[in-house]
Amino acid sequence: MNSSKCRLNQVYFSKDLKEGVIEYARENYPNEIILLLKGRLEKGSAYVESFVIPPLSRGGRTRAVFNMNLLPPDRSIIGSIHSHPSGVALPSKEDLLYGLGPVIMIIGLPAEIRAFDKDGNELKVNFI
Repeated sequence: MNSSKCRLNQVYFSKDLKEGVIEYARENYPNEIILLLKGRLEKGSAYVESFVIPPLSRGGRTRAVFNMNLLPPDRSIIGSIHSHPSGVALPSKEDLLYGLGPVIMIIGLPAEIRAFDKDGNELKVNFI
């Protein structure tokens, strides 16, 4: 996993990735989805370049899970994005406790995407 000594304050996410992840969440509604974010961390910013579906991931109405033991080592994984079918794009205690990587992104359906660090501080999301 990438690490950065700077505190994160923003995330860069392409508009194409945004459209793709929202569509994936809508297709799986009313269940949650989870994806791993791949990219890089630089000077307080996270740059999301792609996402991958974790192996054997399962979505339910209140959570999405996968077996972390099945993940190959990959330093480009900088976090995760998952949906909240309820529409509330705020992290739960479990999201903060079990989030993978320094970036936690949440899709509040129908189309809101927000980002947070592991402490629950909101990060600015720049759609480019």
